[in-house]
Amino acid sequence: MKVNFYATLRPIVGGKTVEVDVPEGITVKELVEGLVTRYPALRPELLDEAGNLHGHVHVFVNGRDVPFLVDKINTRISPQDAVNIFPPVGGG
Repeated sequence: MKVNFYATLRPIVGGKTVEVDVPEGITVKELVEGLVTRYPALRPELLDEAGNLHGHVHVFVNGRDVPFLVDKINTRISPQDAVNIFPPVGGG
């Protein structure tokens, strides 16, 4: 699976896109947990102290933000899905 990162997350993972081997039916939560295991510096950027996704971080699966998916962070995904992870964005 290709996971795309944006803005301040790119230097942490070493580029725009990271290839991740995932089994069919993994959840978004399991994917994020695997990413922070692989890139420990992502943990404070993506997760709070309880291990939950920060509200200001957006994970999109096939163009849909995780909070708007039926099973939210527990939505099952496949290796063919497109995943994009955005840190908080500011500016004007």
